[in-house]
Amino acid sequence: MRLEDAEAADDLSHALWGGAPVDPERARRARGLARIHHLAATDPGGAWVAEAGGDFAGAALAIVREGVWGLSLLIVDPRHQGRGIGRRLFDASLGLAAGARGGIILSSEHPAAMHSYARAGFALHPSVTATGVVAAQRIPDDAGRVVEVGEDGIAVADAIGRDVRGAGHGRDLPVLLAHGARLLLLDDRAFVVTAVADTKVYLLAARDEAAARTVLWAALASAGSGATVEVDVLTAAQQWAIETCLAAGLALSPAGPLFVRGALGPMAPYLPSGAYL
Repeated sequence: MRLEDAEAADDLSHALWGGAPVDPERARRARGLARIHHLAATDPGGAWVAEAGGDFAGAALAIVREGVWGLSLLIVDPRHQGRGIGRRLFDASLGLAAGARGGIILSSEHPAAMHSYARAGFALHPSVTATGVVAAQRIPDDAGRVVEVGEDGIAVADAIGRDVRGAGHGRDLPVLLAHGARLLLLDDRAFVVTAVADTKVYLLAARDEAAARTVLWAALASAGSGATVEVDVLTAAQQWAIETCLAAGLALSPAGPLFVRGALGPMAPYLPSGAYL
C-alpha cells in the first residue's frame, strides 16, 4: 500500500460497510484516512492493495501489537470478487503474523472470508450485535462512577488491555481520541471507548465482570435520550455484555463471527474494536 492508495481504500470501505447516519461525512473521512495512514505507517508489512486491469480492486491492513497479530481491514471491490483477490490479500497480510504468538480477526458474514480464516487455523466464535434505544430508567447509579479521562487515561487503559487481550492498545488509542472518540475509565479496573457521537461502543476491556458491566452501562448512557446505540462482537464468552444489553432494552441480531488463534489473554471481559482489535 502506498500513501496515495488511502483514499481509494477508504472509499471502498465506506461503500461496503457504510457509516452511522449521525456521523458527518467530513469527520468520517478524516477518521477513515487517519486509521489507514496510521496502520500503514506502524505496520507497512501488513498493508496491501490489489489492482485489476489498472483499477483499485481491494486492500488489506494487518497489525501486530506486542506479539498479537490482527486483521484490521480486508475489502474487495464487488466488481472483482470471485477471483481469489480476497484470499491473496489475506495471505499477504498474514505474512506479518510470522513470529506472532496469537491472532484476532473480526469477520464479516461472507462465506469466502470465513473459509479463508478457518483454513489459516483460526477458531470461529459466533457473535451477535445489540442495537436499539437505551431504556434510560434502567441505567444504574453506578454508571456515574465512570469518568471521561481523555489522553490522561491511555496508560491505564493500555495496562488493562494488556491483561485482557494479551497486548495493550496504547499505540492506537491516540488516533481514536483525535477523531471524536471518548475514553471512559473506572479506576484501574475497566475502560471503554465510545465513538460516532457516542452511539457505538467501540472497544471495552475490564479486569472483572462487575467493572465491565459498569463501564458498558456508562457507555450506553452517554448516547443520550432517544439515540440508537450499537454494541458489536457479543460472543458466548461475553454473557455479561449480552445480559447488560438486554437489560438496557437492546435487541440482538446475528453478526459476523470472531476468529482467534494462538496464545492470547483471557479475552474476557472484552469487546474488540473492528479497526484496532
